[in-house]
Amino acid sequence: MNLRDLSYLVSLAEHKHFGRAAQASFVSQPTLSTQIKKLEDELGVALVERTPRKVLLTEAGREIVARAREVLTEIEQIKAIARHTIDPESGTLRLGIFPTLGPYLLPHVVPQASERFPRLELLLVEEKTDALLKLLREGRLDAAVLAEPIHDDQLHAEFLFEEPFLLAVPEHHELAKRKTLKLDDLSDQSLLLLEDGHCLRDQALEVCELSGASEKSGFRATSLETLRQMVAANVGVTLLPTLAVKPPVARSENIHLVQFRGHAPSRRIAMFWRKSSALTPFLKKFVAVFRELPRTLLDPHTLPDPAPHSAQKTRARVAPRPRHRLKEMPSR
Repeated sequence: MNLRDLSYLVSLAEHKHFGRAAQASFVSQPTLSTQIKKLEDELGVALVERTPRKVLLTEAGREIVARAREVLTEIEQIKAIARHTIDPESGTLRLGIFPTLGPYLLPHVVPQASERFPRLELLLVEEKTDALLKLLREGRLDAAVLAEPIHDDQLHAEFLFEEPFLLAVPEHHELAKRKTLKLDDLSDQSLLLLEDGHCLRDQALEVCELSGASEKSGFRATSLETLRQMVAANVGVTLLPTLAVKPPVARSENIHLVQFRGHAPSRRIAMFWRKSSALTPFLKKFVAVFRELPRTLLDPHTLPDPAPHSAQKTRARVAPRPRHRLKEMPSR
């Protein structure tokens, strides 16, 4: 038995297909199949059930795969200790982040991380929270940026920042006239929410419970951008995190953003990693990149100016442009 064969078995368990597992392992399908058969012969038990369409693990196979993952994770930890002993700020960092945060936070973090740790290779994985936790526990991620709370005694958490929410309403909605809101002002509103599996959905439902608001029935979005477009199309109102409305994100037309008075509803963001990780000393340094973000980035009071189309409409009422001139596109 060797580590290579264990890695083939784990790959087969993940892909449930010899061809895809071989491709992921950078070997031919006959090679992977032969090594799995040799492993079965050595152990004296069947590890997989070969069906015409997919591969199923036997009961023994599932138990051995679980142990094999632990072994391979420990081997990676040993290699990581050696790499970071030689050069603590080099090597590869596999970092997970969830979809309603990644596209809005990473443009601010990645350049700073590259400047601070120029020899570090940062591999980013964007998945929903449950998938990231699974990858983290299995050792396939070194750390993950997630929304609190996460209840797992095996994981260490480092708080990064708190991100307030704003209410996004159509341009001519009754609440668009308000400069600020109280939670109680949402009591008669139906909010557009994300589909199940997004942590932002759970956070929005908590706001609904506190304010007396409800979920708009018949619609669930797959992304924040879908929510944004639905608000712009006058379908309803929703909650948006502050980072999702800050540059370089383009300000959407026909959307008005309203801040909450006092302590706004928000989400707490932290970085999680395994308590047993050999990368702990470095990860504590890496956390500083997130904590040093400009305060204005997370401040809903410093929103960008509204999209220029509104000002153009105002000017047009006073002095219409000549018809032969090209229409000026809103800046992004």
